[in-house]
Amino acid sequence: MREVPVQSYHRIPIEQVDWQRLDGFGDRLLMQRRGWLEFVRAVTGGEIVIAQIEQDGQTAGFFSGIRFKRCGIPILGSPFRGWNTAYMGFNLHPDASRIQALIGLESFAFRQLGCLHYEVTDRYLPPEGGAGLGLSFRVVRNFQTDLTRSEDELFADMTSACRRAIRKAQKSGVTIEHAAPEGFAEEYHSHLRDVFAKQDMKPTYGPDRVQKLIDHVHPSGDLLLARVRDPDGRSIASGIYVGFGRFGLFWGNGSLRQHQILRPNEALHWHAMRHFKAQGLPMYDWGGRADYKVKYGVVPFSLPAFRKSRFGAIQYARDTAERIYYYPRSLRRARYKATVNAR
Repeated sequence: MREVPVQSYHRIPIEQVDWQRLDGFGDRLLMQRRGWLEFVRAVTGGEIVIAQIEQDGQTAGFFSGIRFKRCGIPILGSPFRGWNTAYMGFNLHPDASRIQALIGLESFAFRQLGCLHYEVTDRYLPPEGGAGLGLSFRVVRNFQTDLTRSEDELFADMTSACRRAIRKAQKSGVTIEHAAPEGFAEEYHSHLRDVFAKQDMKPTYGPDRVQKLIDHVHPSGDLLLARVRDPDGRSIASGIYVGFGRFGLFWGNGSLRQHQILRPNEALHWHAMRHFKAQGLPMYDWGGRADYKVKYGVVPFSLPAFRKSRFGAIQYARDTAERIYYYPRSLRRARYKATVNAR
């Protein structure tokens, strides 16, 4: 039998949100911070939703998300696929139940906000969290690295080929600098386009999205914009990383193919890991699984991305649209891998 929700949700007017209080929660994520929510609002044209969750007359925590429309359908995303945003969800006191918060979200989304569909990916919900709740879900697979270990231990966990690549970048005179925000969006996107062109593809977002990310998140100090220069001073690679609270996160990077022999990508990731370790962040989140990340000595983990529609037809349309969108990209990647393996 389904549990009865014991929490109630109360939306807070955006001008009354105590952002400092929310940022003080131990489970606070960088993608729940005001700057990131403003970035997603700018990308989606939606509205920021902050709700206080109460249990037995006491504040149990808060929920963060974005209410937006897709094909005229009101949706609550926390987050929604395609936002370049890994997690949102809840900020709760240690004795509050995340499962109960998830149960209460349905009434808030459908009745209070008038949405017809909602999605939530919470970094700390257990994989079995939605069992028996009538929610659909997909499994989000990712990698992480424990930054509480020494740099020598982190380096030793990498494959020998990866360690050689990092040393080669250093010996070749490659340098990494923390870039200013001006002009970085187009520079980064030019590197990213070259990466995708190698697979006969195009990036899923344009430089305007990168610029919105920089405009809204960089002032908070959470954003690391990194640039790699070759020995002649040319910009050959760049990366975007974010860090706050419990982990730093790899958002994206790109590099020019003709300069990859200098191994700028390996140098970038090693720099980012050391940067967040120096800041005292205990974990490095790799922003999703990909084969090339395994060489960095990563540890896999999985978590559920829950979703529910008020009507079955909406759920069917949403899932069909997602399959249609991602299928051609998956096919191109498979063909590219097959070509590489055949060489």
